Amino acid sequence: MSLFRRSLLVVALSGSLFAHAAEPATPTTVAAQYALIVHASYEDALAGAKQLQQSIDTFLAAPSAETLKAARDTWLASREWYGQTEAYRFASGPIDSEDGPEGQINSWPMDEVYVDYVKGKPKAGLINNPKLKLNRELLLAANQKGGEENVSTGWHAIEFLLWGQDLNQKGPGDRQFTDFVDGKAANADRRRTYLKLVTDLLVDDMASMVKAWAPDADNYRAKFVKDEDALKKMLTGIGVLSRGELAGQRMEVALATKSQEDEHSCFSDNTHRDIVVDAVGIQNVWEGRYKRADGSELSGPSLRELVAAKDAKIAAKTSADMAQSVKLANEIQAPFDQEIIGGNNAPGRKRVRVVIDALKAQANDLVQAAKVLGIKNLNTKA
Repeated sequence: MSLFRRSLLVVALSGSLFAHAAEPATPTTVAAQYALIVHASYEDALAGAKQLQQSIDTFLAAPSAETLKAARDTWLASREWYGQTEAYRFASGPIDSEDGPEGQINSWPMDEVYVDYVKGKPKAGLINNPKLKLNRELLLAANQKGGEENVSTGWHAIEFLLWGQDLNQKGPGDRQFTDFVDGKAANADRRRTYLKLVTDLLVDDMASMVKAWAPDADNYRAKFVKDEDALKKMLTGIGVLSRGELAGQRMEVALATKSQEDEHSCFSDNTHRDIVVDAVGIQNVWEGRYKRADGSELSGPSLRELVAAKDAKIAAKTSADMAQSVKLANEIQAPFDQEIIGGNNAPGRKRVRVVIDALKAQANDLVQAAKVLGIKNLNTKA
């Protein structure tokens, strides 16, 4: 039996108990448990992307208000699983390596005029330029060409095509299904082609991550579990996501500018959920557990246990602060673009600020936890 299988016992969906670690926490078993969770999480994210693909195929075959709503609902549901995988970023892994697909999967903010029409510019974007042949190669070559906001692929390109420009202060965008119906909107056929291409690309990119972390294969996972720096990579990943990315780029910037353009999922108004699932993903890595889409739970040797064996106080504080971050993130109200406006004492801005502070606190905890494990100067700001 492999180390991965021996490290934990998985409880089925019908069970009510958590899985129990079959081995004590050591650097080797903790790295193995992390790899197990990463693979399972990417499998769920891929399954969600495939469900989105099916829903969009149904919509494109027969555009209607009902099939568009179904596609939107599936996008929202599948984001819940993708979001938790962001805890595996910033860890020198395959997702955002030099040739990794992260830039194709979740780049933002997106200048929507780069892809399709917006108010006052009916002929804007790749879709409305008939001189361009829409295919996979074009979309990949166009992504972030000439600027980081020139996003042509990934979750947010799909989001924009499903919801359209968000011109509603109290809700998300309201693109009409007729944008995809020949004779009802200009370049409807090209819009259908684009949405199909960009969705298929997302599925392929998610599949590449499942492959990179698959067990019993000559891949990144096989190297990671033997890497002497595995624990440092794990802590760096969740530390940077906590402080530099989530608290910083995604929340502090938006709070400072009060601009819808700086929120993560602005077209669908799903930013509040993006924050929650990122916080849950960080907690998953620290606690060595993950609740799968089918309801089953993985639990095994964890960073928390490893730190607790050397300093129980720091381990307990880190766990408590992460639980608080998740709790406070769940209290942010939709739409996020209305939470960030007003004076500093506005209730929404207060709700966002306390989450930022909580994420910073847990990032500081992780620096201390790293020191306990002999890892000096953990970077949380890259």
